[in-house]
Amino acid sequence: MPLLAGSREVIDAWLSDGPMTEGRSGLLHWRHNAEWLYGALAFDAPVGELAACVEQAYLDLFDALRSTGFVHPLRLWNYVPRINADEGGLERYRHFNLGRQQAFLKAGQAAFEGSPAACALGPQYGPIVIRVLAGRRPSRPIENPRQVSAYHYPNQYGPRAPTFSRAALADAGGGQVVLSISGTASIVGHQSVHVGDLAGQVRETLANLEAVIGTAHRHTSARFALRDLLFTVYVRHAADGPAVRTMLEQALGADAPAVREAVLLQADICRHDLLVEIEAQAHAPGEVCA
Repeated sequence: MPLLAGSREVIDAWLSDGPMTEGRSGLLHWRHNAEWLYGALAFDAPVGELAACVEQAYLDLFDALRSTGFVHPLRLWNYVPRINADEGGLERYRHFNLGRQQAFLKAGQAAFEGSPAACALGPQYGPIVIRVLAGRRPSRPIENPRQVSAYHYPNQYGPRAPTFSRAALADAGGGQVVLSISGTASIVGHQSVHVGDLAGQVRETLANLEAVIGTAHRHTSARFALRDLLFTVYVRHAADGPAVRTMLEQALGADAPAVREAVLLQADICRHDLLVEIEAQAHAPGEVCA
């Protein structure tokens, strides 16, 4: 996905100071230390076989988690080229949701309450890519009181609902808690709002992020602030990138880590009427409440 103007060149790296083990299970290439596993896979899906290919890819992923003992996915990243395009009368994102949920159910993974944090974005080209961060202990899923949980969306959004929670909290070790917030956009209840209004969508997205943080604070002693999160911002139209960055500066302050360190990428959002989506993560001292 193209890096938009104003974003620094970055490398997405997961670092460990302990010994590492690596391997491959089906399509998934993974590495892990004592606490965390990170894996990635990429594949092409012939026309008419997207749901089946996604299902098999996720089954490979879950097989890898079982075989390594990291059975609890904390966070998933999904990149589906032409995510809003029609394929056989159904949007490609809806084919994707069908295959993903079927794999969760077959593998005995939580497909509704308890599902991991996730995002789904649309590059313009390339293979379908899935990345996972998983641990040995379950994370605590977090929902947003302003939104219907994605896994409870009505069937107007496709034959299967999206399988993810709005965020997840996990013990990161060393007395630290990690908060991983799923891709968040201008949705209230289950409906897109401020359609065609970029500024309104940015405001609503930030309000949803604040709501998720508020819910997270009820389940952890760690404290998080919106301006201190690390943002990845996906913008549908590259030309909107500078305006989005300006809006974030006005809302949070140009010196806020969320703005200063933000990475802006051009990508299609999982709904055709959404112009921007933000995912975020942070860690802070504390513990996750039982």
